[in-house]
Amino acid sequence: MERLVSNWYNHRPLPESYICPPETRPGKLSIPSGDTIPVVSLGEALINRSNTILNVLRASQEFGFFQVVNHGVSEKVLNDTMNVVEEFFKMPMEEKASLYSEDPNKVCRLYTSNINYGTEKYHFWRDILKHHCHPLDDCIKLWPQKPTRYSEAMLLVANHYPPCPDPSLTLGLPKHCDPNLITILLQGHTFGLQVFKDGQWIGVQPLPNALVVNIGHQLRIVSNNKLKSAEHRAVTNSKVARTTVGLFISSSEDSIIEPAKSLTNAAQPPLYRAFRYKEFLSYYFSMMGDTELALQPFKLPFNQSVIS
Repeated sequence: MERLVSNWYNHRPLPESYICPPETRPGKLSIPSGDTIPVVSLGEALINRSNTILNVLRASQEFGFFQVVNHGVSEKVLNDTMNVVEEFFKMPMEEKASLYSEDPNKVCRLYTSNINYGTEKYHFWRDILKHHCHPLDDCIKLWPQKPTRYSEAMLLVANHYPPCPDPSLTLGLPKHCDPNLITILLQGHTFGLQVFKDGQWIGVQPLPNALVVNIGHQLRIVSNNKLKSAEHRAVTNSKVARTTVGLFISSSEDSIIEPAKSLTNAAQPPLYRAFRYKEFLSYYFSMMGDTELALQPFKLPFNQSVIS
């Protein structure tokens, strides 16, 4: 429990164990302000649905990331969700102690840095609350009891990045691609999310009431590489804390993942073999989210799929 960054970060220099290797540090380089990920207005679908679908498809193919506005989720729901998560992380240590665990298999878990703190070469500047949402009737019983409003919002991963004494030397979240189908992120009002495209990092500017959507490895595989799973990371800042709420949409661990039959043919054969999602997850976490390494064992050397 004492490892949580939010319990000890105040008025302390950055510990050596949080300093990233030089090649992965964000440094003090400014992110190009002219580049940004696409913004899609779902409200336009009421007038021209096909054009909205095309915009989503283009963003998913080119970036693997886009922001959604006019999505129909009320501002009150978004604000209440963010407020209750921020309230949770601000609670006294003793009120969160029962949720802290270093067991990665625990259904509802409060932890710090990354999935396996004890085996990391260096740590990341964040605290995480992670829990499952399905089946809701069972999982909700394991959610935090405080704040009492918490169970009114369904979420999976809440990241909290306290102010950092030296943001140039560390990361809140390392470069990675998500393993699931789609991730929907409420990133609040503080900048920190960056997407890697064409050899440079693009900052995702927070937009009022927007949701950030990104394609995960599962959907990349199902689309037979027609959609892009983009690498991204989170940087820190020295001024204010940053809190995000992410919903990770995925299949069950026993599901068979493979390229959709409707998207493959003799001219465009499947690029991946069929596999169970739990097999992919196990390898993905052992590779620490590295995009190419995580996908390599599942790529087909021949045009034939085999369920392992």
